[in-house]
Amino acid sequence: MRKYVHTQHFKHLNVGVSLDEGMASPTEDYLLFYGERSIWHFHIHCPGQPGHGSLLLDNTAGEKVHYIINKLMTLREQEKKKLENNPSLSIGDVITINLTQLHGGVQSNVIPPEFVVVFDCRLPVTVSHEDWENTLNQWCKEAGSGISIEYEQKQPQVEVTKLDNSNVFWNVFKESADQLGLKLIKRIFPGGTDSRYLRDVGIPAFGFSPMNKTPVLLHDHDEFLNVDIFLKGIDIYCKLIADLANVEDKTG
Repeated sequence: MRKYVHTQHFKHLNVGVSLDEGMASPTEDYLLFYGERSIWHFHIHCPGQPGHGSLLLDNTAGEKVHYIINKLMTLREQEKKKLENNPSLSIGDVITINLTQLHGGVQSNVIPPEFVVVFDCRLPVTVSHEDWENTLNQWCKEAGSGISIEYEQKQPQVEVTKLDNSNVFWNVFKESADQLGLKLIKRIFPGGTDSRYLRDVGIPAFGFSPMNKTPVLLHDHDEFLNVDIFLKGIDIYCKLIADLANVEDKTG
């Protein structure tokens, strides 16, 4: 989709608005996502002095990777507490950081010449990418010499879909939801969807799945959807899609 939105074929479709996946809501409310966090996956290479495990050498890879991990996991704990202490926030409003891979070493009695640590990081729309990258670079500099960052994924900052009167599609979406008696909770999507590519070329995109009173079990064991919620969701989509498709008629 990232490449497709820049093709002539896509431009000829004349897309005005996009509906993408949302998320289940365990309450009476319906979740509406108007933006999403940026995904950064990065490998931090920490080279150091190799040697025998019986020595206390300086400038080892282990010391450097220890410093990096401490910095990132401390920030992770701060973001976790921020989320726990503020009920108005959702997971999409904070930075998430998770250590997903750690590579290095061959023998238990040999200090390796390098450790590589891999992190999955998701940046909310409120975080400056330039500031975040500067922070990472500064931590690497503080950890020791020779450290480098290899980015597996580094998504750019993309503007959110506007939820105000400047967006006629939002006006129609809101009017349709009001007519159906739906209470919408506006959020930033915690993961990644194709909507980011559409927003990046100026197309408003909504993440919306009409699945209220449903536990969030995506990709979990025994994921289910109540039949009545499913059938009601079809009715909601029928009205919503028709109203959005005929937005010109509503605006004259």
